[in-house]
Amino acid sequence: MKKLLKSKRRGSAIPLVLVAVMILLAMGVGLLDLGMKGRIYSIRTASDIAARCAADAGLTMALFEMNEKLKVKPWNDSSLPEATNESLPYCDAVFSYTVTGNPGTGYTIESVGASGNAERKVVCVLKPQGPFEFAVFAEDGAELKNSALVDWYNFGADDEILKFGTNSIVSGAFSFKNSSTINGDVVVGVDGNPDVVIDDFGATITGETRALRERNVLPPIAVPQWLESLPSSGTIQNDTTVTNSAKYSGINLNNSKTLLIDGDVTLYVTGEIILGNSAEVQIDNDASLILYLGGDFEGKNSSTINNLTQETKKLQIYCLDSCENMLFKKSSDFYGVIYAPNADVIMYNSANIYGAIVARDFEQKNSGTFNYDASLRDASVNDEAVRFVVTNWHEE
Repeated sequence: MKKLLKSKRRGSAIPLVLVAVMILLAMGVGLLDLGMKGRIYSIRTASDIAARCAADAGLTMALFEMNEKLKVKPWNDSSLPEATNESLPYCDAVFSYTVTGNPGTGYTIESVGASGNAERKVVCVLKPQGPFEFAVFAEDGAELKNSALVDWYNFGADDEILKFGTNSIVSGAFSFKNSSTINGDVVVGVDGNPDVVIDDFGATITGETRALRERNVLPPIAVPQWLESLPSSGTIQNDTTVTNSAKYSGINLNNSKTLLIDGDVTLYVTGEIILGNSAEVQIDNDASLILYLGGDFEGKNSSTINNLTQETKKLQIYCLDSCENMLFKKSSDFYGVIYAPNADVIMYNSANIYGAIVARDFEQKNSGTFNYDASLRDASVNDEAVRFVVTNWHEE
């Protein structure tokens, strides 16, 4: 009897062991399933990330190729960038992209990235952006003397506010004297402190003072090959009428002499431009002037560049790196744009300026008025120093 009872007590442990085994088996299967699902999820997530990176890489490549095409003038969009199944380095993802559109409707990039079974598509809209997004952009800094005014016109209700900027973060790079006014934002270099960069001696800034999110790149100017290859027509000194594009070694207008631009003219002056006292460069009512300047510019007392059209795009001055100084000693109105990223530009007393200026350093003397033409933001693919930027981006 005792042996029978003892045998039953030993056998009663078997069901408990079986229950424990079943529980452990269920837990093991559950953990295995959880691990498998986690593994599958991580693979899918990694593939999604790789596909998205590939799509972004395709977009970046397409944007780069579009900007490379802009370097060839005139613009030709008969063949736009495209690629199929390009490999993304260091992974098994690939990307494909196409660019469609025209200058009238704008251009759109569609880029598709694929990795494994994952596929991601990004789409963006491009627009050409010229060098005159700022009223004044001075690479190293600027100074506004007493009562100088920077204002704007030709803007819409939705336009971004006027900007006065620099890439510098150096203390005192901007110096704004008593009663000077900037009707807009003042922007300093990336990671700069506006309170350090701006020396405010009683100026009025109606907008914000802030730092750039990224450096404003000022590309050097290259003279068009067809213009550079022309023979030099010498130096202009006396009354002259120019009706066709040409190349000159210099312009040294004697006192009270006039250079008349009659037609749509592009000039390349390899040396200096000096306007004697009361000398004048006059752009006729139905004319325009694009000027590439290799040397310095000096306009002496009462001299002027008289743009009779009063349209700022009808007078465009582009300075090569060898141009280091531009001095305007005058009291008459100036309608035009100046792109001189390696030059100091100084506007003397009582000058009224309409347009935009890019310079290394900029100085506006007492009582000068600077009026930014906001329509200069409407750039063309054939403009100088233009580049494509992304204005609209979404993922499909």
